[in-house]
Order: sequence, then structure tokens, then C-alpha cells
Amino acid sequence: MRVMLITNPFATFTTPEGRDALANTLDSRFQVDVEHTTHRGHAGELGARAAAEGYDAVVVHGGDGSVNEATNGILGAPDRPRRNPADLPALGVVPGGSANVFARALGIDRDPLTATAQLMTLLDQRSRRSISLGHTLNRWFLFNAGMGMDAIVVRQMEELRAKGKKATAGLYFRTTLGAFFKPSITPPAFTVEVPDHEPIEGVRFGFVSNTGPWTYFGTREIRTNPGTSFDTGLGIFAATSIAVPRNLVLGGRLIAGTEPKASHLYRNDDVEWVRFTSPEPADVQMDGDYLGLYQNLEFGYRRAVLDVAAPAKAD
Repeated sequence: MRVMLITNPFATFTTPEGRDALANTLDSRFQVDVEHTTHRGHAGELGARAAAEGYDAVVVHGGDGSVNEATNGILGAPDRPRRNPADLPALGVVPGGSANVFARALGIDRDPLTATAQLMTLLDQRSRRSISLGHTLNRWFLFNAGMGMDAIVVRQMEELRAKGKKATAGLYFRTTLGAFFKPSITPPAFTVEVPDHEPIEGVRFGFVSNTGPWTYFGTREIRTNPGTSFDTGLGIFAATSIAVPRNLVLGGRLIAGTEPKASHLYRNDDVEWVRFTSPEPADVQMDGDYLGLYQNLEFGYRRAVLDVAAPAKAD
């Protein structure tokens, strides 16, 4: 089995020793080519090369951003002709970022050593599971995208990381609270459209999910759309208020794991498409990476587009 191992030396929780141990472990059983990313977008270039050269698997050791890039490289843009997932490398992940939402949603252990053992077994057994992916801006997303307040938080987190701060769950939580409490931060209101429903006006932040959880707070799952999975349509979570008291109650329900509902919230866990329309440019994020300012976004998904090395889904 030919395996390309893509490692991100700049990921939050990777170390040279850990990367070497992973490479040596995989190399003991498979034909492994190790590639270290050097710049933004490099994992995508490597994923595309792995697909073109017929690798059996691509293993990414890094955060969600690196996994997203590699996936887009393997599959190519959504507007290109679709290839049979069985003809492409299977994607495996060894967590190395701060959140590792995608890997954990697939059932991969958050500990890199345990995840490596899992992955070895899955690759040995050639165990592949086909999953659906979302897409917007002619790019695939793995677990979520958003406009408004959550994207502002992602932007602020990237600014903090650029200053040398480590992206911990605590820093993310403090940044989120600060964004809601700071009166100078006022995302524009926008409109959300979904099939068979009147447009939702005045939305202040909206998430489009491809699976659940939406994210993790330490070991705790945060499920904005409990019925959304890699085998359903998209989930939409759209709030029409950024008032602190109302969102503290909603946030409390999310942290407690109870049904996310509120009078200012529209939620649907299985839709075919979602459209965001903003009268002025608004912040947008995808899989935890800040994309910039946009006014119009359309989200879709495709079933069984990517094969992953992951445990079988629970019944």
C-alpha cells in the first residue's frame, strides 16, 4: 500500500518527535512518502499529487485546516467532473490541531498515539467509509462553514495566533465571549434561504453543518444540529439576535447537550441547499479557517463523495 503522509509542522499540537514516530510507525508496514507542508495551500497541492499518482491513502497529521486543504486537493473543485471515490486515495487523519473536529466526528481518537494505532488497523484492513461533503465558493468543507459572529471569532483567533498565542479551547471561549460583549463588533444582518421555507430575515450569525458535532469544548461535544451527519443533507443554525442574555441561554443549552432551541433561532438538520445574502460584506469561515468578506454564498452537498479511513458508523 502506498501512503502519502502529509504533516504540518506548524500545527498547534505536533512535535518533531511525534511526527518522526508517526512516520516510522507507518513506514514499518506500508510504503510511505513523507511530505511536510511549508505554506498555506501546500497540503492541497500534495493531495492533488497523491490523487494523480495513484496513492492508496493520504494520511494528514495536522489540524482541520490541513485536512480541508488535502481533501480539496484529492477531490478537485466541486465544479469539476466527479470521480469514483474508490479510484482516489482514502483519507486518514492523525489529530495535530487544537480542535480536530473532523477526525473526532469520524470516531478517531484525539490522542495521536491511539489514533495512529487505529489508523494502522484501518489501513491494514483497507477499511473505507464513504461520506458526504458540503461545498461553497467552489470548495469542499468537511464539517461546517459560517457567516457573521462565528466567522468574526475565527478571524480574531487567527490574529491572535499570528501574534504567537496558542489556539486553546480556553482562548477560543474567551474570544467568543469578548466578541459578543464588545459593542463595537456588530456583524451585518443577512438573509438565509432554504428549500420549502420563507426566507429568514435579520440573521446575525449562521452556521451550515455537514456533520455533528459543530465543534468541541475540551472533551464536550457542541451539537448545533443534532440530526445532521455525514450521511444526511446540510444542517442550518441561524440566529437573528446577538443579544448577550438570549445567547447565553442558547449557549448554555449547547454546552449542556440539550435540544438547541430559542425564539430567535431557526434550525433545520437536513436540507438540500442553503443561501446566505448580505446587504454588505460579512465575515465568512470554513472548517475553522477565515475566508474573508462576502455578500452572497450558496451551500450545497454531495453524497458519498470521499472515502475515509475511519471506524464504521455507529448504528
